[in-house]
Amino acid sequence: MASRKTSYDAPRTNDPARTMSDIIAVATQEFADKGLSGARIDEIAALTQTSKRMIYYYYGSKEGLYLAVLEDAYARTRSAESGLHLDDVEPVEALKKLVSFSIDYKLAHPEFVRLVMTENIHRAEYLKLSKTAVHMNTPAIDLLQRIYERGVTSGDFRSGIEAFDLHMAISALSLYNVSNRPTVEAIFKRDITDKKEVDRLRKNSIEMLLRFVRK
Repeated sequence: MASRKTSYDAPRTNDPARTMSDIIAVATQEFADKGLSGARIDEIAALTQTSKRMIYYYYGSKEGLYLAVLEDAYARTRSAESGLHLDDVEPVEALKKLVSFSIDYKLAHPEFVRLVMTENIHRAEYLKLSKTAVHMNTPAIDLLQRIYERGVTSGDFRSGIEAFDLHMAISALSLYNVSNRPTVEAIFKRDITDKKEVDRLRKNSIEMLLRFVRK
């Protein structure tokens, strides 16, 4: 079977950083589409015009590459989130923006959702080995804590809510329309990633969160 043609078909140069970036980009799609067991290092090597030996040199093993992909996916998500600069936005508007971002980001990056689903199937076996996962994801809770505390201080939010609970609620509301799209479409004949469906989800999610946190 012929290899898929990608943007990585340009001649390879002696640039380790570029090579590793290309490997992660292709491996992200491979693991997201096929899972850990279905993904093939041969295919990733072919699509990046490198070799299995080079991939193993950089990442040690297929599992090592998979973990690197997971870490990269979480890092990119947190980086995009920090780019919202929500500490400069009043608390109610900051919460609205964070909910909207979470929904839109996961819709634009379904590979992230599929990677999270795959790792949950593995009971986070590989993510637990990460030396950076906890450190890179803690800021997400810290950000929500700051937004919430500012809202309590301003009188917009009620007291007694944990930032972790807000994080869980936002994650659940923003994951479902991507993770469950095939089954929902099969059963209810509705594409919940359609623009009108997403607009309604965004509106309803913001309203639900605000009703939860407001006095």
